[in-house]
Amino acid sequence: MMDFLLSPQQFWIPLLNIILINIVLSGDNAVVIALAARSLPPHQQKMAVAWGAGAAIALRIVLTLFAVALLTLPYLKLIGAALLIWIGIQLLSADDGDENIESSDNLMTAIKTILIADLVMSLDNVIGVAAAAKGSVPLLIIGLAISIPLVIFGATMMLKLMERFPVIITIGAALIGFVAGEMAVTDPAIIGWVDATVPMVNVPVLNKPMHELLAGIAGAAIVFLAGKILAKKNAAVAETVSGKPDA
Repeated sequence: MMDFLLSPQQFWIPLLNIILINIVLSGDNAVVIALAARSLPPHQQKMAVAWGAGAAIALRIVLTLFAVALLTLPYLKLIGAALLIWIGIQLLSADDGDENIESSDNLMTAIKTILIADLVMSLDNVIGVAAAAKGSVPLLIIGLAISIPLVIFGATMMLKLMERFPVIITIGAALIGFVAGEMAVTDPAIIGWVDATVPMVNVPVLNKPMHELLAGIAGAAIVFLAGKILAKKNAAVAETVSGKPDA
Protein backbone atom coordinates (compact mmCIF):
# COMPACT_ATOMS: atom_id res chain seq x y z
CA MET A 1 0.00 0.00 0.00
CA MET A 2 2.82 2.41 0.88
CA ASP A 3 4.54 1.67 -2.42
CA PHE A 4 1.30 2.61 -4.20
CA LEU A 5 1.00 5.90 -2.27
CA LEU A 6 4.65 6.81 -2.88
CA SER A 7 4.59 6.06 -6.62
CA PRO A 8 4.24 9.19 -8.79
CA GLN A 9 3.19 7.10 -11.80
CA GLN A 10 0.59 4.96 -10.04
CA PHE A 11 -0.79 7.49 -7.54
CA TRP A 12 0.26 11.14 -7.64
CA ILE A 13 0.11 11.81 -11.39
CA PRO A 14 -3.30 10.09 -11.87
CA LEU A 15 -4.57 11.88 -8.73
CA LEU A 16 -3.52 15.26 -10.14
CA ASN A 17 -5.18 14.37 -13.46
CA ILE A 18 -8.44 13.49 -11.67
CA ILE A 19 -8.44 16.77 -9.73
CA LEU A 20 -7.66 18.91 -12.80
CA ILE A 21 -10.20 17.17 -15.04
CA ASN A 22 -12.92 17.45 -12.41
CA ILE A 23 -12.23 21.15 -11.80
CA VAL A 24 -12.10 22.05 -15.50
CA LEU A 25 -15.25 20.09 -16.38
CA SER A 26 -17.31 21.08 -13.33
CA GLY A 27 -17.62 24.81 -13.94
CA ASP A 28 -21.04 24.47 -15.56
CA ASN A 29 -22.27 22.24 -12.73
CA ALA A 30 -21.35 24.91 -10.19
CA VAL A 31 -23.20 27.52 -12.24
CA VAL A 32 -26.26 25.25 -12.29
CA ILE A 33 -26.24 25.03 -8.49
CA ALA A 34 -26.15 28.83 -8.22
CA LEU A 35 -28.84 29.35 -10.85
CA ALA A 36 -31.22 26.82 -9.32
CA ALA A 37 -30.95 28.37 -5.86
CA ARG A 38 -30.83 32.05 -6.77
CA SER A 39 -34.53 32.78 -6.03
CA LEU A 40 -34.55 31.16 -2.59
CA PRO A 41 -34.37 33.21 0.61
CA PRO A 42 -30.72 33.69 1.72
CA HIS A 43 -30.90 31.13 4.55
CA GLN A 44 -32.36 28.50 2.19
CA GLN A 45 -29.81 29.23 -0.53
CA LYS A 46 -27.04 27.78 1.66
CA MET A 47 -29.20 24.73 2.42
CA ALA A 48 -29.98 24.17 -1.26
CA VAL A 49 -26.30 24.42 -2.20
CA ALA A 50 -25.23 22.10 0.64
CA TRP A 51 -27.94 19.45 0.14
CA GLY A 52 -27.96 19.68 -3.65
CA ALA A 53 -24.18 19.50 -3.89
CA GLY A 54 -23.99 16.65 -1.36
CA ALA A 55 -26.55 14.59 -3.24
CA ALA A 56 -24.81 15.39 -6.53
CA ILE A 57 -21.45 14.23 -5.09
CA ALA A 58 -22.94 10.91 -3.94
CA LEU A 59 -24.60 10.44 -7.33
CA ARG A 60 -21.39 11.17 -9.18
CA ILE A 61 -19.33 8.76 -7.08
CA VAL A 62 -21.82 5.95 -7.78
CA LEU A 63 -21.88 6.74 -11.51
CA THR A 64 -18.09 6.89 -11.69
CA LEU A 65 -17.70 3.57 -9.87
CA PHE A 66 -19.95 2.00 -12.50
CA ALA A 67 -17.91 3.70 -15.24
CA VAL A 68 -14.65 2.27 -13.81
CA ALA A 69 -16.15 -1.24 -13.91
CA LEU A 70 -17.55 -0.78 -17.42
CA LEU A 71 -14.21 0.44 -18.78
CA THR A 72 -12.76 -3.05 -18.17
CA LEU A 73 -15.03 -4.44 -20.92
CA PRO A 74 -13.74 -4.71 -24.52
CA TYR A 75 -14.28 -1.71 -26.83
CA LEU A 76 -15.73 0.51 -24.09
CA LYS A 77 -12.39 2.24 -23.54
CA LEU A 78 -12.28 2.99 -27.27
CA ILE A 79 -15.80 4.41 -27.10
CA GLY A 80 -14.93 6.36 -23.95
CA ALA A 81 -11.76 7.70 -25.59
CA ALA A 82 -13.76 8.90 -28.61
CA LEU A 83 -16.24 10.57 -26.26
CA LEU A 84 -13.43 12.28 -24.32
CA ILE A 85 -11.89 13.56 -27.57
CA TRP A 86 -15.28 15.02 -28.53
CA ILE A 87 -15.70 16.59 -25.08
CA GLY A 88 -12.24 18.16 -25.24
CA ILE A 89 -12.88 19.58 -28.71
CA GLN A 90 -16.23 21.01 -27.61
CA LEU A 91 -14.56 22.57 -24.57
CA LEU A 92 -12.14 24.44 -26.83
CA SER A 93 -14.37 25.13 -29.81
CA ALA A 94 -16.96 27.43 -28.28
CA ASP A 95 -18.58 28.72 -25.12
CA ASP A 96 -21.53 26.54 -24.16
CA GLY A 97 -23.53 29.61 -23.22
CA ASP A 98 -25.89 30.02 -20.31
CA GLU A 99 -27.49 26.85 -19.06
CA ASN A 100 -31.24 26.69 -19.45
CA ILE A 101 -31.88 26.17 -15.77
CA GLU A 102 -34.85 27.72 -14.05
CA SER A 103 -34.59 29.12 -10.55
CA SER A 104 -37.06 28.10 -7.88
CA ASP A 105 -38.48 29.62 -4.71
CA ASN A 106 -39.03 26.13 -3.22
CA LEU A 107 -36.14 24.42 -1.46
CA MET A 108 -36.98 20.84 -2.50
CA THR A 109 -37.66 21.90 -6.09
CA ALA A 110 -34.29 23.66 -6.21
CA ILE A 111 -32.51 20.56 -4.87
CA LYS A 112 -34.33 18.38 -7.42
CA THR A 113 -33.32 20.78 -10.21
CA ILE A 114 -29.68 20.64 -9.08
CA LEU A 115 -29.75 16.83 -9.01
CA ILE A 116 -31.34 16.44 -12.44
CA ALA A 117 -29.07 19.02 -14.04
CA ASP A 118 -25.97 17.48 -12.46
CA LEU A 119 -26.98 14.01 -13.67
CA VAL A 120 -27.45 15.26 -17.23
CA MET A 121 -24.25 17.33 -17.25
CA SER A 122 -21.92 14.92 -15.42
CA LEU A 123 -21.24 12.43 -18.23
CA ASP A 124 -18.05 14.25 -19.21
CA ASN A 125 -16.82 14.31 -15.60
CA VAL A 126 -17.66 10.65 -15.01
CA ILE A 127 -15.90 9.36 -18.14
CA GLY A 128 -12.90 11.66 -17.69
CA VAL A 129 -12.35 10.86 -14.02
CA ALA A 130 -12.90 7.12 -14.54
CA ALA A 131 -10.32 7.12 -17.32
CA ALA A 132 -7.78 9.05 -15.24
CA ALA A 133 -8.26 6.65 -12.29
CA LYS A 134 -7.17 3.72 -14.52
CA GLY A 135 -9.29 1.21 -12.61
CA SER A 136 -8.13 2.21 -9.12
CA VAL A 137 -11.18 2.63 -6.88
CA PRO A 138 -9.19 4.06 -3.90
CA LEU A 139 -7.54 6.59 -6.21
CA LEU A 140 -10.93 7.46 -7.68
CA ILE A 141 -12.54 8.07 -4.28
CA ILE A 142 -9.58 10.12 -3.01
CA GLY A 143 -9.53 12.20 -6.18
CA LEU A 144 -13.26 12.91 -6.03
CA ALA A 145 -13.11 13.63 -2.28
CA ILE A 146 -10.41 16.24 -2.85
CA SER A 147 -11.63 17.81 -6.09
CA ILE A 148 -15.40 18.10 -5.60
CA PRO A 149 -15.19 20.35 -2.50
CA LEU A 150 -12.72 22.49 -4.45
CA VAL A 151 -15.29 22.77 -7.23
CA ILE A 152 -18.19 23.59 -4.89
CA PHE A 153 -16.45 26.21 -2.74
CA GLY A 154 -14.11 27.56 -5.41
CA ALA A 155 -16.44 27.50 -8.41
CA THR A 156 -16.80 31.27 -8.67
CA MET A 157 -13.04 31.79 -8.40
CA MET A 158 -12.35 29.09 -11.02
CA LEU A 159 -14.86 30.60 -13.46
CA LYS A 160 -13.22 34.03 -13.03
CA LEU A 161 -9.76 32.52 -13.50
CA MET A 162 -10.88 30.75 -16.68
CA GLU A 163 -12.28 34.04 -17.99
CA ARG A 164 -9.07 35.89 -17.14
CA PHE A 165 -6.67 33.10 -18.14
CA PRO A 166 -8.25 31.12 -21.02
CA VAL A 167 -5.08 29.01 -21.20
CA ILE A 168 -6.48 27.03 -18.24
CA ILE A 169 -9.29 25.78 -20.50
CA THR A 170 -6.76 24.91 -23.23
CA ILE A 171 -4.59 22.96 -20.78
CA GLY A 172 -7.63 21.15 -19.39
CA ALA A 173 -8.89 20.21 -22.85
CA ALA A 174 -5.44 18.95 -23.88
CA LEU A 175 -5.25 16.90 -20.68
CA ILE A 176 -8.61 15.30 -21.53
CA GLY A 177 -7.25 14.42 -24.98
CA PHE A 178 -4.08 12.99 -23.40
CA VAL A 179 -6.11 10.77 -21.07
CA ALA A 180 -8.24 9.66 -24.05
CA GLY A 181 -5.18 8.64 -26.05
CA GLU A 182 -3.75 6.63 -23.18
CA MET A 183 -7.09 4.97 -22.55
CA ALA A 184 -7.61 3.99 -26.19
CA VAL A 185 -4.39 1.94 -26.49
CA THR A 186 -5.14 0.04 -23.27
CA ASP A 187 -8.58 -1.21 -24.38
CA PRO A 188 -8.85 -4.98 -23.73
CA ALA A 189 -9.98 -5.47 -27.33
CA ILE A 190 -6.70 -4.22 -28.83
CA ILE A 191 -4.13 -4.40 -26.04
CA GLY A 192 -2.95 -7.84 -27.16
CA TRP A 193 -2.37 -6.56 -30.70
CA VAL A 194 -0.64 -3.43 -29.37
CA ASP A 195 1.70 -5.46 -27.14
CA ALA A 196 2.54 -7.83 -30.00
CA THR A 197 3.05 -5.08 -32.57
CA VAL A 198 4.60 -2.14 -30.74
CA PRO A 199 8.03 -2.52 -29.11
CA MET A 200 7.72 -2.24 -25.32
CA VAL A 201 9.94 0.72 -24.42
CA ASN A 202 9.51 2.50 -21.09
CA VAL A 203 10.06 6.23 -20.58
CA PRO A 204 12.52 6.23 -17.62
CA VAL A 205 11.38 9.42 -15.85
CA LEU A 206 7.66 8.69 -16.12
CA ASN A 207 7.96 4.89 -15.91
CA LYS A 208 5.35 4.76 -18.67
CA PRO A 209 5.34 2.69 -21.90
CA MET A 210 6.43 4.85 -24.82
CA HIS A 211 3.39 3.92 -26.93
CA GLU A 212 1.00 5.10 -24.19
CA LEU A 213 2.85 8.40 -23.92
CA LEU A 214 2.78 8.89 -27.70
CA ALA A 215 -0.91 7.96 -27.86
CA GLY A 216 -1.61 10.50 -25.12
CA ILE A 217 0.33 13.21 -26.95
CA ALA A 218 -1.57 12.36 -30.15
CA GLY A 219 -4.90 12.63 -28.31
CA ALA A 220 -3.93 16.00 -26.83
CA ALA A 221 -2.82 17.24 -30.27
CA ILE A 222 -6.09 16.13 -31.92
CA VAL A 223 -8.16 17.93 -29.29
CA PHE A 224 -6.05 21.07 -29.46
CA LEU A 225 -5.92 21.35 -33.25
CA ALA A 226 -9.53 20.32 -33.92
CA GLY A 227 -10.82 22.52 -31.10
CA LYS A 228 -8.93 25.59 -32.30
CA ILE A 229 -9.95 25.05 -35.94
CA LEU A 230 -13.60 24.62 -34.96
CA ALA A 231 -13.39 27.68 -32.68
CA LYS A 232 -12.13 29.82 -35.57
CA LYS A 233 -14.86 28.47 -37.81
CA ASN A 234 -17.56 29.20 -35.21
CA ALA A 235 -16.17 32.69 -34.66
CA ALA A 236 -16.20 33.39 -38.40
CA VAL A 237 -19.80 32.19 -38.69
CA ALA A 238 -20.86 34.29 -35.68
CA GLU A 239 -19.15 37.35 -37.14
CA THR A 240 -20.88 36.82 -40.48
CA VAL A 241 -24.29 36.46 -38.85
CA SER A 242 -23.81 39.47 -36.57
CA GLY A 243 -22.70 41.56 -39.54
CA LYS A 244 -25.91 40.94 -41.50
CA PRO A 245 -28.44 43.79 -41.45
CA ASP A 246 -31.74 43.15 -39.70
CA ALA A 247 -34.55 42.00 -41.99
